[in-house]
Amino acid sequence: MTLNGLRFIRSLWREDSRAFSGKAFAVRLLALTFGLIAAGFVAGCTEQTPFRLATEALRAAPNTAAASAEPTRSPQSAPRDLAETLLIDAAGLDFFERRIVRVYEEVAPAVVSITTRTLRRDFFFNVIPQEGAGSGFVIDREGHILTNYHVIQGVEFIEVNFGEQVVAPAVVVGADPRNDVAVLKVNVDPELLHPVTLGSSHDLRVGQWAIAIGNPFGQFGRTLTTGVISALDRTIEGPDNRTITGVIQTDAAINKGNSGGPLLDSSGRVIGITSAIFSPTGTSAGVGFAVPVDTLKRILPDLLAFGYYRRPWLGVRYAYNITPALAEALRLPTQQGLLLVQLYEGSPLALAGVRGAQRQQIIGGQRVFTGGDILTAVDGEPVVSVSDLDNLLENNYRVDDVITLTILRDGRQFEVQVTLVEEPR
Repeated sequence: MTLNGLRFIRSLWREDSRAFSGKAFAVRLLALTFGLIAAGFVAGCTEQTPFRLATEALRAAPNTAAASAEPTRSPQSAPRDLAETLLIDAAGLDFFERRIVRVYEEVAPAVVSITTRTLRRDFFFNVIPQEGAGSGFVIDREGHILTNYHVIQGVEFIEVNFGEQVVAPAVVVGADPRNDVAVLKVNVDPELLHPVTLGSSHDLRVGQWAIAIGNPFGQFGRTLTTGVISALDRTIEGPDNRTITGVIQTDAAINKGNSGGPLLDSSGRVIGITSAIFSPTGTSAGVGFAVPVDTLKRILPDLLAFGYYRRPWLGVRYAYNITPALAEALRLPTQQGLLLVQLYEGSPLALAGVRGAQRQQIIGGQRVFTGGDILTAVDGEPVVSVSDLDNLLENNYRVDDVITLTILRDGRQFEVQVTLVEEPR
């Protein structure tokens, strides 16, 4: 019963006892009965109205006086009821479930299953076809599909399955083995092409939701799994045995056949391409890896235009990673950097006058090439190893960019500007 109802009933009895008569008593009793019924009805409506109706009323008239009316619930139950009102819909789905359902409905049509066929020879030199499977996703209306390079590496035939028994042959139009990325092209009805939205990965945070859609084991098309971003900036080994940096780690279930599928945020934007798992058994152990979408966006224009990624290059052929022990043994003026040994002829470094080794010494029974310039920084960013230099150029620069190198020569530091060129293939 509401406070207003109690006030109404109480007012019915406010009468001077001297005016109290039989007729008056009957009238007041009848009024009291209707007052109780009305108060009970109001209380019942207040306490038993379904949460979805309250939510719909707020949506329909957010600025009405009802929105600012005095609440009738007890203070203890109000926060819990309000949370349920906001989270639970008419179908019983909470806020997160609705987001996952929406992401799947919007993105699943863009995810495809990829089947490959490779011809092998057995012990008796008979030709035996072998099949593989992976995943991919549509990125534009022209029929381009992104997947992993290792899914299509060395295969003779590729098929893309769009579901509903729609299968089309595909060709490779671009590939970057180092980042384990490949672009396929299919010629199908444009109505089958539902491109994804590419998000960003530079601002991801550990603990964010992660959603994977793929084709596990080559049998269960468009399977969705959820988890979180478990870690960032992981390093894994690519198909060409070089490292892939900035990798996203997730505990969303990823199995064989998921390779090449999208990893999504809770808004349905692609944040990575699922590429590898760590597992003693070969199935999901909660440790999966995805190449970040910022890497995809960086290399994609070159893959579409040239068929490969034009990697920026300085021209270092051999160099020593300087450590405190090496610096002490060779009496170097710094304890970190690259002691250049040999440069490629005609490379940006060679054309800029940077020098490689000038002599050799025997130290600890080993031949060591010395006297070369020491590269300590690129645009002020310290360089501590050859792989560090490769990753710095890979992730931050493009062909034709001009960079400033910090060089040490005979104890003297100077800077030199060079223009990055395309790495020879």
